[in-house]
Amino acid sequence: MTFAWYGHLKFKDMTWSQNLGLVAIILISWGIALFEYILQVPANRIGFKNYGGPFSLVELKVIQEVITLVVFVVFSLLFFKTETFRWNHLVGFIFLILAVYFVFKK
Repeated sequence: MTFAWYGHLKFKDMTWSQNLGLVAIILISWGIALFEYILQVPANRIGFKNYGGPFSLVELKVIQEVITLVVFVVFSLLFFKTETFRWNHLVGFIFLILAVYFVFKK
């Protein structure tokens, strides 16, 4: 979803997409997002307790958010070279790790 949501912001730097309108950008983003949904929906179903998985709904959501944020940081640092990762971002991620700890604490 990171690329579907934010990747199009770099399209202006790519010659093939400079003249695309908003509708075309939306359709490309939907196509990319569809691929992730094809993976995410079965993963949630397999991982959910009611279907034999080990995770509660809240645990699944926390896992998804942490993965999304980690992927976003890597994506933004590699794809958008002008973005920086500062100390306050690190502190925020430490709090996210603590959130995961408390959500999974029995």
